[in-house]
Amino acid sequence: MSHEGLCDPVVKCNFCGETAAGTGGTAAHECEGFRQHSRHRQATTDGKPPRPGFEDAGAPAPLRIDGQHEAYWVLPEEERQKGFVRPVRRSYRHVGVRPKYPTRDLTPEEHAEHPHGYVAYEEYPKSARPLAGRYWTAAQLKSGCGAVTTMGLALAETYARDPAFYGATFCATCANHCPVGTQGEFTWEPDGSRVGT
Repeated sequence: MSHEGLCDPVVKCNFCGETAAGTGGTAAHECEGFRQHSRHRQATTDGKPPRPGFEDAGAPAPLRIDGQHEAYWVLPEEERQKGFVRPVRRSYRHVGVRPKYPTRDLTPEEHAEHPHGYVAYEEYPKSARPLAGRYWTAAQLKSGCGAVTTMGLALAETYARDPAFYGATFCATCANHCPVGTQGEFTWEPDGSRVGT
C-alpha cells in the first residue's frame, strides 16, 4: 500500500511556532531559536560530520532510497548523560491524526472558500471556544498506517532528554517522515503517549 503524500509537508517550528514547508520534519526557515538550538546539534547518529551543504539542515545527510536520511542529528552523548525528562522508549506506532469530535462534509460554499483539498469540517464544542473548528483533508483522515517502527538508542535518548528536539520522525512502513508533537502522528509503545511531547 502506498502512503505517499499522506504526511503533511507543512511543519511547525518548535521554536517560533511559524509554519513553513519542510522536509524531514524541519521548517524551511531559520528563526533565532533554531540557531540557538542548533549548537546542540553537534552529534550525528553515524558519528561523522554533517555532509557538505547539510551543516544547518534538518538532518546532517541526504535521504537514502528507503526514505530515511543517511544520518540524523542527536544530542551529544554528554548532554544525554545529564538525565532524561521522559522514559527512553525506542518503538512508536504510526497512528495518524484523527478528529476528536464528529465531522461533516463541506458545503459547496466551504469547498469554494477553502480549495486546498479539504473534505470535512470538525466543529468544536462551545467549551473549546474561541476556536470554532478545523477543516480536514482526505489525506489527514487516512493518515497513520498502524505499523510500529523502532529507532536507534541515540535517537531514543535524544527524545527522552529533549522531547521537542525533532519535528518529525520516520515511519518504516510508509517510508516517510511525518510530524510529531501534540498534533503529531505517532504514539510511543507501549504507553500510547504522543511522540514529541
